[in-house]
Amino acid sequence: MAESGVGACPQVFVVDSQANYVPVPSERKSRWTRAGQKFFLLLVGLTLFGLLVQGCLIYNLYKKLEALALYESPPNFQNLSSPKASAQQGGNIMTQVGHRGSNEIPVQPLPKQVQQRPFAQLLGSSHPAGENNVVQWVHKGGETVIQNMDYNNGRLLVEKEGYYYLYSKVTVNAAMECVLIQHKVMKDTKAYDEPIQLMRSKSFQCKPWKPSSTKASGVEDIWNSFLGGIFHLLSGDEIFVTLEDIQTMRTGTADNFMGAFMIFP
Repeated sequence: MAESGVGACPQVFVVDSQANYVPVPSERKSRWTRAGQKFFLLLVGLTLFGLLVQGCLIYNLYKKLEALALYESPPNFQNLSSPKASAQQGGNIMTQVGHRGSNEIPVQPLPKQVQQRPFAQLLGSSHPAGENNVVQWVHKGGETVIQNMDYNNGRLLVEKEGYYYLYSKVTVNAAMECVLIQHKVMKDTKAYDEPIQLMRSKSFQCKPWKPSSTKASGVEDIWNSFLGGIFHLLSGDEIFVTLEDIQTMRTGTADNFMGAFMIFP
């Protein structure tokens, strides 16, 4: 009986060793899982915040562009749904208020500061030759216009100080003889005793000899010059154009013009 008792011990030992082996869950894995979830939620929150900020910026930009479009839009809109009403307006600038359910486009008037900016456009005269080769211009009627400026004997008179864009074009017939063409835009100012040269175009046109029959045929050799630039002008300044050999100037309102408009007060 002692031998049978000794033989039973290994069985009890084996059972106890198997019962004590219990797998323990890993706490490290659960910690990483919770950290990943928090990081994911943080990314989602940052993404939503970025979309919100982007929406606010786009809205502000839209408002600024809308205000700029209203500022720079042409002042004269016509009623597209009623051509007769548009014709009766005669091109006058009117402020209209759109009503609900109507197809009329409300007209936004230009800001007062823009409406009062000086500008002028002069056209070529049939008698352009003036004293000291100063070109004379047509300053009334047709496509000519003068606002907050004045004109006297070929000269534009500046009334308001500011930066102006000045431009001038002349057309010359250089077919008959050799001519030195000097097209200048000049300024008379109270600060100096003599005129100041603002812009100049210089060209020597000399054609080869032609038989008398060719001259009699009235063939023209047209040459033109255009000058344009931005200058600071004072109140009381006078702007004018000179042309050497002004007798060769080809007359016509489409071939010759001069103008100025303020771009910054």
